[in-house]
Amino acid sequence: MSGFFNSSIGRKVAMALSAFFLMFFLIIHLAVNITSVFSADAFNELSHFMGTNPLVQFALQPVLIFGVVFHFVMGFVLELRNKKANGVAYAKNNGAANSTWMSRNMIYSGLVILAFIIIHFIDFWFPELNTKYIQGDWSGVHEGIDGYRYFHELQEKFIPIWRVAAYVVAFVLLGLHLAHGFTSAFQSMGVTAGRKKTLQNIGKAYSIIIPLGFIVVALFHHLNHH
Repeated sequence: MSGFFNSSIGRKVAMALSAFFLMFFLIIHLAVNITSVFSADAFNELSHFMGTNPLVQFALQPVLIFGVVFHFVMGFVLELRNKKANGVAYAKNNGAANSTWMSRNMIYSGLVILAFIIIHFIDFWFPELNTKYIQGDWSGVHEGIDGYRYFHELQEKFIPIWRVAAYVVAFVLLGLHLAHGFTSAFQSMGVTAGRKKTLQNIGKAYSIIIPLGFIVVALFHHLNHH
């Protein structure tokens, strides 16, 4: 196994697999969040299920955290190793198809996205951990308030315009990151032969729809908070 990760191909495959996992997670995350635009009750019910289900909390959530850390660490390792070996960035080694500004600067968009994820954790995940494990409240209900707390907490986070602006910028960069990363992940797995154009089109759609969906959620709650 160590030999696999020590090889250039092994590292790229591992990077691609972690990318696939995180892209799938983004779909699930957006599917839950977008319900808050249409129904507070539906969002509360889904959030309560995700927040209290043992499988999600104690199996899938640790895997997600590991996937995030692994993807970024592996990205930095690939960047540094390829610069050291060739004097050029990893993204530059993938041919003319990846010669866009974004492909040459994946490391920088990745750093910004990592900073955003840390802010996102501070905004949502850390308070959730505090509520559950320090306060011991797994009910999802605020004292003296009927119904679940999730929708109210989501709206409260998007009241400050600076936070909304930060989220919008982060998701625009995420879209650019995905526009290159989607096809690159399939290339690393060797499945682009004869499908490159199709995968590029799917990647473009994905890199627009997913970030745009999250931006819509942020703007909606900023404009409609009570």
